[in-house]
Amino acid sequence: MTRCPPDVDVIHPRTYGAGGYPHAGWARLRREAPLCRVEQEGFDPFWAVTKHADVKWFSKQPERFLNGPRLAMFHDSQRPPPEERGGPRRLIRMLLNMDNPDHRAYRNLAKGWFTPGALRRLEGRIEAIARRILDDAANDGALVELDFVSSVAARLPLKVIAEILGVPERDEDLVLELSNQGIGSQDDEFRAEGLTPRDSSRAALRGLFDYFAALVEERRRSPRDDLTSVLANARLNGEPLPVLELLSYFGLIAVAGHETTRNATSGGLAAFLEHPEQWEKLRGDPGLVRPAVEEIVRWTAPVIQFARTAAEDVERRGERIRAGDVLVLFYPSANRDAEVFPDADVFRVDRQPNPHLAFGIGEHFCLGANLARLELRVMFRMLAERVQTLEPAGPPEWLASSFVGGIKHLPLRWRLRPATA
Repeated sequence: MTRCPPDVDVIHPRTYGAGGYPHAGWARLRREAPLCRVEQEGFDPFWAVTKHADVKWFSKQPERFLNGPRLAMFHDSQRPPPEERGGPRRLIRMLLNMDNPDHRAYRNLAKGWFTPGALRRLEGRIEAIARRILDDAANDGALVELDFVSSVAARLPLKVIAEILGVPERDEDLVLELSNQGIGSQDDEFRAEGLTPRDSSRAALRGLFDYFAALVEERRRSPRDDLTSVLANARLNGEPLPVLELLSYFGLIAVAGHETTRNATSGGLAAFLEHPEQWEKLRGDPGLVRPAVEEIVRWTAPVIQFARTAAEDVERRGERIRAGDVLVLFYPSANRDAEVFPDADVFRVDRQPNPHLAFGIGEHFCLGANLARLELRVMFRMLAERVQTLEPAGPPEWLASSFVGGIKHLPLRWRLRPATA
């Protein structure tokens, strides 16, 4: 059994909060121990999977490597007690920790809302929301300082997913606050005051469940043309969705529907600040927006890791993985694998092909990938058209999370072309 070097930490949230993604550590593991055992205080033992080929291999065999019951690898301070991990008292059950046949059945309930055809009907509305957000940030063409995350990056995906779900505009900030509190429970800024990371995460989940339980009851009385009405009135095998699975579905869509795209947007602009020649290339050729978005997603990889549990004994790269062993798939590491990506550590908006794994692969490929791509294309096309001056106003601040990661504050100075009539 190959053990990961003890001086390489790729799992503790404080590592991410202190300096962003540990790309140097992942690079070392890919070179020296691409499939290695991590035994680190505060975490259950697990196999670190860092190579692109291995992430694909484990992901495309869902019968041998299960999504349930473990969603990801969390620090002891974040995780529920043992009796609530996968047993009858489990706190959440959603697509991300379901296996077939349940995964397929539950995914089918919402997938029609995220197909390219369905999203084409939304594109005009997404453009209108993005235009309004940039108009608000333009300040009549003056040079201004702002936090790009709170002023721009967080707003578009939040408003779009709220409209899809039918969440009233007055409640958007509540959903954002609960989402930040849940995802950022290890981060001092987002953890609920006076609570431990575990209790803060649980409180956020209860808040989301309470909110959507009330919305479900309203939509059962008066259905509308929104996804909440579809799920609230859906049936599987002739029965309404169980309460836990129904409310977990909303928790997943509300959080994943904006957290990851927000982080890709802010991380993408940070990449352009670090690579101004790529920014000028995009501004000079708007047709590059599609490959640029794929490169932004590869570069930022907002979902850091998911876990799989071996259902049987398996050999891979000469390592003996036992039934019950946990494997942690590190997507940002796979996306910098030099065997797949020439100049993997170079940000290049015209990179093609770009077989990144930021949206996953196999049966659990991200349900909202088409929506995320559309939002990113709209936002970066408009930014390329309207930004006249762009420069950092301070260093980025990173979220202390080893699950969903990214920049939580991006201070910058910019000048936008003012809104047109």
